[in-house]
Amino acid sequence: MSSTSVEIRFVLNGQEVLAHVEPHYTVLDVLRNSFSLYGARESCSQGLCGCCTVIVDDKCVSGCLYLAVALDGRTVHTIESLDASGELHPVQQAFIDAGAFQCGFCTSGFILMSKQLLESNPNPSDAEIKNHLAGNLCRCAAYPEIVQAVRLAAERMNPSAQEV
Repeated sequence: MSSTSVEIRFVLNGQEVLAHVEPHYTVLDVLRNSFSLYGARESCSQGLCGCCTVIVDDKCVSGCLYLAVALDGRTVHTIESLDASGELHPVQQAFIDAGAFQCGFCTSGFILMSKQLLESNPNPSDAEIKNHLAGNLCRCAAYPEIVQAVRLAAERMNPSAQEV
């Protein structure tokens, strides 16, 4: 621990945690180095691709840009929290069932963004799905399958909304 490190406390995937961070550390730095969580991935380092997406206080953020010191007192969820009960989240299962990934590098960001969308809009149109996910990039170009996966997850999470 250096003389410039700052102590932060936050809730990570349901557990209260403590970390000592340098002022320039990002959320990704802390997740990887302090907690060995590797689901959020660094790719562009500019907040443009969505691979580093994590949820902070119920809002998706770019973990490569969000400074770790800003986590103090907040709640953070990573892709690792979605199957904490031993079962896949419906969005995760829909991505598998729809084949909505190839290499998988971007998948955790797409899943978290899709989860956030479906929590606020349980029956989004294809245009709404595409708009919400516009900040996430898939280098394998699995976009049609990703939209299909979000529709499938929406149907499974809220069957009554599909009957309209």
